[in-house]
Amino acid sequence: MRFATAHDRLGLRSAKSFFGRCFVLFVSALMCGIQWQVYADESPDYARERRIAEQIAPQIFDGEALWLEANGREFLAIHMLSDDPKGTVIILHGRDVSPEDQNVVGPMRVGLAENNWSTLALQMPVLAKGKKYYDYLPILNFAQGRIEAAINHLRSQGEETIILAGHSCGAHMANHWLNATGDSMIQGYIAIGLGTTDADQELKTPFPIGNMTIPVLDIYGSEEYPRPLAMVPERQALIEQNGNASSAQIKVDGANHYFSEAGEILTERVLEWLDNADF
Repeated sequence: MRFATAHDRLGLRSAKSFFGRCFVLFVSALMCGIQWQVYADESPDYARERRIAEQIAPQIFDGEALWLEANGREFLAIHMLSDDPKGTVIILHGRDVSPEDQNVVGPMRVGLAENNWSTLALQMPVLAKGKKYYDYLPILNFAQGRIEAAINHLRSQGEETIILAGHSCGAHMANHWLNATGDSMIQGYIAIGLGTTDADQELKTPFPIGNMTIPVLDIYGSEEYPRPLAMVPERQALIEQNGNASSAQIKVDGANHYFSEAGEILTERVLEWLDNADF
């Protein structure tokens, strides 16, 4: 029988150490790969955005196509003037839709303009179809320039009352901008379908409502996804912390996250709030 020598034991420890280092490197590479995959897109998909603009711009029936500039690039906006406007609502669309979204932005931008609120619907930065919430986090900064370009354009036209509205991913983009800059550039904020993320993805864009002083409307559907519905009490507490007498939280009965076939009632509830808020 041969007993292990000190040399054998040293070799065994070296082999274990080698394979241990290999395992650590493998796990590190795997985690980096996952992180890279989650945050891979660091700039918008401008080719897809151009295709969207080419499809919808010639078909605009209500309103006027404008080309604004941010981050050194032009982007599409749809401006619809009211005959006797009380102000202008800038509308940010959700993920995988456009300023002509048939459920939210389309009905809102037309319906509000027909009732004394001009609208400016922006084409927001996009990624390839099917990308998730975490994929969009690196491009939120690109949205900031677009929001400010829209505000500056309206100010140059003499507009004094500007309300920012965002739906779904558009609300994430609005929140990101508000967290970074505050609310001094606008007179009101409308958050539609607030707090939605994809499965197993935690919210990384905090709600700015409690740190704001301007009127805020948190509007959501009764058939919203479970996690955002669970956040309703938290958001109500932030509304109370906001302290503005015109701030409110409104539930639209029967509406889902996308307000499918509920765009008209959504517009009516938003309009009612706009007409009664003190801006």
